[in-house]
Amino acid sequence: MTQLDERKLDPAIALASLDETAPREPHRLFALKHGDCFAVADAYGDIRGVGDGFFRDDTRVLSEFRLTVGGRSTSLLGASLSQDNVLFTTNLTNLPIESAAGRQIPQGAIHIERVRLLWEERLYERITLSNYSREHSTILLSLRFAADFRDMFEVRGSTRSKRGTAHTAEITGNAVVLRYEGLDKVVRTSAISFSQMPDHLTSECADFVIAVTKRSSQTLYVEVGNETDDRPESGRFRAAAARARFGMRAKRRHGATLHSSGRVFNDWMERARADVALLTTELATGPYPYAGIPWFSTAFGRDGVISALQMLWLNPGLARGVLAFLAQHQATETSPFSDSEPGKIMHETRKGEMVALSELPFGRYYGGVDTTPLYIHLACAYADRTGDTAFIDTLWPSLCAAAEWIETASRATGFLTYQRAAESGLANQGWKDSFDSVFHADGRIPKGPIALVEVQGYVFAAFQGLAKLARLRGEAERAESWEIRADAIRQKVERHFWLEDLNYYALALDGEGQPCKVRTSNAGHLLYVGLPSPDRARMVADQLLSASFHSGWGLRTLADDAIFFNPMSYHNGSIWPHDTAICAAGLARYGIRDSVVRLMSGTFESAVHFNMRLPELFCGFTRAAGEAPIAYPVACLPQAWSAGSAFMLMQSCLGLQIDGWTGEIHVTRPRLPIGIDNLVIRHLSVGQAAVDLTFQRVGDRVGAFLAEPHEGLVPLVVRS
Repeated sequence: MTQLDERKLDPAIALASLDETAPREPHRLFALKHGDCFAVADAYGDIRGVGDGFFRDDTRVLSEFRLTVGGRSTSLLGASLSQDNVLFTTNLTNLPIESAAGRQIPQGAIHIERVRLLWEERLYERITLSNYSREHSTILLSLRFAADFRDMFEVRGSTRSKRGTAHTAEITGNAVVLRYEGLDKVVRTSAISFSQMPDHLTSECADFVIAVTKRSSQTLYVEVGNETDDRPESGRFRAAAARARFGMRAKRRHGATLHSSGRVFNDWMERARADVALLTTELATGPYPYAGIPWFSTAFGRDGVISALQMLWLNPGLARGVLAFLAQHQATETSPFSDSEPGKIMHETRKGEMVALSELPFGRYYGGVDTTPLYIHLACAYADRTGDTAFIDTLWPSLCAAAEWIETASRATGFLTYQRAAESGLANQGWKDSFDSVFHADGRIPKGPIALVEVQGYVFAAFQGLAKLARLRGEAERAESWEIRADAIRQKVERHFWLEDLNYYALALDGEGQPCKVRTSNAGHLLYVGLPSPDRARMVADQLLSASFHSGWGLRTLADDAIFFNPMSYHNGSIWPHDTAICAAGLARYGIRDSVVRLMSGTFESAVHFNMRLPELFCGFTRAAGEAPIAYPVACLPQAWSAGSAFMLMQSCLGLQIDGWTGEIHVTRPRLPIGIDNLVIRHLSVGQAAVDLTFQRVGDRVGAFLAEPHEGLVPLVVRS
């Protein structure tokens, strides 16, 4: 690839790769994660090396892991993840095979169950064969495996002129150890061990001849880790599963919980909450939601901030962890290669071989123009939600440094702009960062530096929030300066981005100050921060809710009359649940709450079709009766800000805000999702108190009331 597009695997490469094997739907791939390890496999439990695999620290340490019975593949009965995302289970049966003794075994005589989990950089698997025939059977079970030790960026399509050295496999009685020494001189290993001695073992395959008497079962345990450790067995599997489930329960207990009168709706909320917990990694600085599996299972600045904003009303501890991590990794020096400048907030961090060798800049990369103002906005929102001045005091130097970077970077044009500092970096540095996502109405790609419309909204929110915090800290002069800057950016956006002929905001201004007269969902983010005047907000809202944007499943990223519109594209006409949720929050801010309910309904119905899991994005085709939403072939699943969208949409429907300064809950013109008559929020923290808040539909109105508080007394202010 001549240009690496960091937010996606190149679609042409990805689709070509998928065509090399039997088709697999993205939402029928299954992901497990723990810490900095994750595994992705198909419904059979097989890993086939097409974007899937077992990854450790951005390196694929298992690129093939395929099971056959009697020398043939199996027939799929069903596959699922446990509700807490800890265990993957697939149920299989045999095709017509011949036993090791030469006897014919009909299809469906043998049940094969594969149960898998990850715990502390180790993959555990239990394979159980159950014989339901009337004859004793001796069955050949084979596991084919490989470890290509490819860097995540290689898996995504990046090419390298040379690689490290793959060492000869070490084969012992019940284990195989595969080793690779990278060009970075780091030795990476994959040790595959079995609970019983294989009848035949090579560097690529283990064969087991297993005798299963009629109406009985036999079990094989497999582990894949850094080293062989002890022999796999039932006790080790059960202990790892128990620890993994306990750890996941602990993560899911953080924050308030939701329970409604709708059973299927509850299933969606539970899955979304479980996905956020799955992707959240406990770092030294606190919890951090990794962006998504498989391509972005690492700390991203923008994704982490938006996920934390989505969950803030329920779980402010997630925002605290994100803020602490980003403050710790704030840039202190200027580097064109990593696109860093003092005060700038990190875009992403990686651990693989290619970034260690500086073949790519993403080891710690700062090429995100919106991450810094979003970081400030999250800090201010966290302060408003919690009143936690002690934590804000620790962040204050970092927040001031971030504000100074914004002011310095905006000095030339008055807008916060981007232009990559090195060819190895990202060409586009907003959330729509594919190479063709910013363009003029006639299709020309604008020359930089580029000022994106939503980024100016984030800057407005950042300065507005900082001004409030500065006043609370007694820094009146600094507060006044930031208030002036916030007002100035509002006026400049209204003057330079508003398109009278379209009654809409331009996507961006190019390096010559000319607007990109393209209608995109980016303008909805201005509503989220409250920048537009009410009249202009209504005009934007009307268009976002029109057929040009609203597909029936969610909001498209691009109006359907634009020259580059393509509902199958990554950013130019697809639907991103987090984008829909942010726009919905903007509509709610301007009182357009009934339309938020419609968006909530479409998003929920999309989730139902995707087995209760919203992918990173899906295609933007117009909804038709009886048809399901169309998956995007290489979308991440799960994705943190897609899972978090459920909760941002819910908050927007309820009109709920928590004032951490006064210790009050404010509810404004609440609505409940379609088909939901009752919703209870349990253990909602307000200062030092925790309360249960109930929303109840009564006729055509929705009421809100508090149960007895668990701790302390919390005022509830309801505006109908």
